[in-house]
Amino acid sequence: MKPIVLYLFALALLLAACSASGQPEANGEMTATVKRVVDGDTFELASGEKVRMIGVDTPETVKPNHPVEPYGKEASNYTKELLTGKKVTLKFDVEPYDKYQRLLAYVYMEDGTFVNEKLVRDGYARIMTIPPNVAKADVFLAAEREAREANRGLWGLDPDGKDAGKKPADKKSADKETGKSAAKPGKPTDSDRDTPPEGKAIKGNINAKGEKIYHVPGSASYEQTKAEMWFATEEEAQAAGFRAPKR
Repeated sequence: MKPIVLYLFALALLLAACSASGQPEANGEMTATVKRVVDGDTFELASGEKVRMIGVDTPETVKPNHPVEPYGKEASNYTKELLTGKKVTLKFDVEPYDKYQRLLAYVYMEDGTFVNEKLVRDGYARIMTIPPNVAKADVFLAAEREAREANRGLWGLDPDGKDAGKKPADKKSADKETGKSAAKPGKPTDSDRDTPPEGKAIKGNINAKGEKIYHVPGSASYEQTKAEMWFATEEEAQAAGFRAPKR
């Protein structure tokens, strides 16, 4: 093998190694070991850095001055069982860090399990897609729809945050216990889906035909639209493949 070929081969191996385990950078990746899980969507590495999983939002358990939310402990315990002490690959999107200097990452276990998606598909997290980190948005949308249709995890809770599978056997007894009828299976009840992230008030939704449509505050369908993604500007929504509603 010619020296120049050997040099190029060695250089390619070096670049691949740096890419796989180097420093956080846009669209890069690194390997790390999980020291401890903070809550369902956040954990700490052996290096001391904290990681916030991209695109997912589990119920709160450790937010200061905020009560533990329904299904929060279950989500936290689930992530602890999955990740504590495990070696993982962190893959980054456009922004490697958030404003709190936590790493923003898609997390993969050694067997290839995509942890962010698994949390959503198994009903432990809702999607929370915030541009410009949208590379896996469609994957998360599909996972959440499956979880909602199957009534998994937090989607099986009634309006009081209790497991709908443990509700009284008939409507009359439900009315007697709670003062209202039992929730309809599969119906989302958490108001967080209607609360926009700071600075992002435009709702993105995918209809039954698979069309991506965004709705601005004050528009005809804004109030009744359930947001599956949030955007700060119409340009941001359009860049993610969404269109304005037809008039």
